[in-house]
Amino acid sequence: MVPAGTPPAVRRRGARRRLLPIAAALASMLPLAACGKKGPPLPPLLKVPAPPADFAAERRGGEVRLRFTVPSANTDGSRPANIDRVDIYGFTGSAAVTDDQLLRFGTKVATVAVKAPKDPEATTEPDEPPEEPDLTEEGFDQGAVAELAEPLAPEDFTPGERPAPRRRPPAPEETGRPLVGPPRQALVRTFVAVGVNTSGRKGPLSKRALVPLVDPPLPPAALTVTYTEQAVTLAWAPAPRPAPVQARPPEGSGLLPARYLGMELPALAYNVYEVSLADGASGAAEGPPAGEVRLTMSPVAGTAFEDKRIDWGRTRCYAVRTVESVGGAALESDAAQQACVTLEDVFPPAPPANLQHIAAEGVISLIWDANREPDLAGYVVLRGAPGGPLEVITPAPIAATVFEDKVPPGTTYAYAVQAVDRAGNRSLPSATVEDTAR
Repeated sequence: MVPAGTPPAVRRRGARRRLLPIAAALASMLPLAACGKKGPPLPPLLKVPAPPADFAAERRGGEVRLRFTVPSANTDGSRPANIDRVDIYGFTGSAAVTDDQLLRFGTKVATVAVKAPKDPEATTEPDEPPEEPDLTEEGFDQGAVAELAEPLAPEDFTPGERPAPRRRPPAPEETGRPLVGPPRQALVRTFVAVGVNTSGRKGPLSKRALVPLVDPPLPPAALTVTYTEQAVTLAWAPAPRPAPVQARPPEGSGLLPARYLGMELPALAYNVYEVSLADGASGAAEGPPAGEVRLTMSPVAGTAFEDKRIDWGRTRCYAVRTVESVGGAALESDAAQQACVTLEDVFPPAPPANLQHIAAEGVISLIWDANREPDLAGYVVLRGAPGGPLEVITPAPIAATVFEDKVPPGTTYAYAVQAVDRAGNRSLPSATVEDTAR
């Protein structure tokens, strides 16, 4: 402490002296920190693949169709992905299961091999120009879309083990309410996909996909296929509903129509598929299916569908599945039957219109309006005596819409024109005209 009456300069010096030991202590610590021992090198960060994108699951009858995009980058954005395979897990039970519980109590239902990098450390950072990765030759390409079908086994309908949820106390009994049917509770099976790197370490999980495990709806029946030049038309009978609906009472009976209280009847719609047959199968409806391509962007509520793809000579096979929405997930029926049709062009063009004629010396000229069919091959001209049969006088269809017939003067002739398409179909004759050369 500085005594009272000390001049200001002395107090300042005293203050500076009190700071010196602290500064000296800090100065003595700096060399020690700079001369510390060098520790062992840290291992490189272990890269793991990003989660499989676009993961989706659809139930069709007794199987589940799974679809996802194979990761092509790591979680830090570097490429190629350090990935060896994609594992898919399925869990039957509450959708509130955690990720850890899903992997622990779920079942690995499929493994998809992926082309892995030969050197997982040789990656391109997100801000660097892409380079051609050196990958193994076996497995799916990184970034490719993988699809697989997983049949549902009997054990898949049994809920898996997980900690029992906390139960709420029972609500007090209520009276005076109508007796209603219970809401439809659907047991669900949850699927998830995860990429595994070359060291066996899992990356982040994909989004979940849920499928209901209730009985699928019944398929539609009586599928028929017809076609015109513009479209193939499919028609089918509505699928039977699992719950009977009482018929509307007749007028004047005094009875009110029945309705359900508290029970939600399933809303049914339909998906249409083009079915490709296995190699060696004929176009018959009983041929073994090799794959399906859905033609409906979303399920249709009606019982008819038009496929506007017309390709003459091609055989197309179709199947229709009933779709029921259960807990926000789509549940499809089995396809009860498939129908095939070979598209043959048996549709003639329209008759040529507005046939006109001009007679001159030794010649009769004809002119008519052009047809607009896209598969038009040309026209044939018919000639004969008035009131008699007409015969074709052009050996092959002509492309022009004019024709000159050199005939002897003084003789009257009758003419008509027919349009011909590339399949050889001829139209009905045009209106008949008559003229006489001078």
